[in-house]
Amino acid sequence: MTPQSPPSKQIAPMSSPDLTEAERDAVANVLETPWLSMGPETKAFEKSIRKHIGSQHAIAVSSGTAGLHLCVRAADIGEGDLVITTPFSFVSSSNVILFERAIPIFVDVDPITGNIDADQVQQAAEDLSRGGDAAQRWYPRRGVTSGAPLKGILPVDVFGQPAAMDAIMATARQFDIPVIEDSCEALGAKYKGRPAGALGDFGVFAFYPNKQITTGEGAVVVTDNDDYADIILALRNQGRSPGDTWLQHTLLGYNYRIDEMSAALGRVQMERLDELLTKREQVATWYQQRLANVEGIEIPQVLPSTTRMSWFVYVIRFAPEIDRDVASEALKARGVPNRPYFIPIHLQPYMVEKFGYQEGDFPITEDLGRRGLALPFSSVMTEGQVEEVCEAIVEVIKKF
Repeated sequence: MTPQSPPSKQIAPMSSPDLTEAERDAVANVLETPWLSMGPETKAFEKSIRKHIGSQHAIAVSSGTAGLHLCVRAADIGEGDLVITTPFSFVSSSNVILFERAIPIFVDVDPITGNIDADQVQQAAEDLSRGGDAAQRWYPRRGVTSGAPLKGILPVDVFGQPAAMDAIMATARQFDIPVIEDSCEALGAKYKGRPAGALGDFGVFAFYPNKQITTGEGAVVVTDNDDYADIILALRNQGRSPGDTWLQHTLLGYNYRIDEMSAALGRVQMERLDELLTKREQVATWYQQRLANVEGIEIPQVLPSTTRMSWFVYVIRFAPEIDRDVASEALKARGVPNRPYFIPIHLQPYMVEKFGYQEGDFPITEDLGRRGLALPFSSVMTEGQVEEVCEAIVEVIKKF
């Protein structure tokens, strides 16, 4: 057997947090206090988000998934209810609907941005509200009760570019249903001059280490609705409502609290938000400049309505005649880590089993999922690293 060559040293990690001594000191300082959970750092972090977004409420929680789940609960979405959402996203945006035994109703996406198609959202809402055969065309093959009520819309700001929120909100207001804006990938983005996350009835930002800022694990829910905020505050803390004593729990809740160390990290990162976004914009620009004229790939496009892109990942798309998976392995062999973004949610095994989805159900989503590849990306990448990644891409494409 011929011995395999050792893998090439990585040119750059897939992602990396951007941390300074200020973040490290803030976290260490928490350990000198008696407050390790639900203390002053959590309040300060929430205040920083509230100030940046301009929302009435900002509620820190343990993860983006937790935040979205709390929004679903606060919106009173329950068993059998229908929620229009996208199949082109990280699975949590659909999972949180399933947690409450509600049904995600998928519509396909815009081929440029990968965001949910607002025209299809409008048509789906009309048909689902009408019922009968009109509604049936949007149902999965199984798992839905005919005539089930439409109770919400959950768009996702994919890769840091806001969805077409004006049109989506117009649909929501027409049918009197709430919008949960999944901005877990879009902190700092702006849509027609307005901050992403503040465009729906709820917004959620997440702070995993590959995001624009990080808390390690953590997220924040924003809303201007006092009633929603009260419910979310109670649910994140085991259902303890205002007025409850230590061991009283009015609601069935969760331990979705953020810890003080994570909140301290997030507070300092928020002080650096503009710096971090600008650094990510620079890395994206380096990629754009080097890949714009490379035959066989498509680079990300930013729509005019996106008045500030908040670069979460940098995803290229290969031409249909190029096998993305073969190219991916060739890039890894040259020291370029990469990942497909996204695997369509409706083709995940548990979704196929539960709802009977098949290939071909959402052709644009499937096309983007088949051709998309995320490249190494973070605010600490150097121009030299970007150059090496792009050179490797050019060399790989020559093989096709």
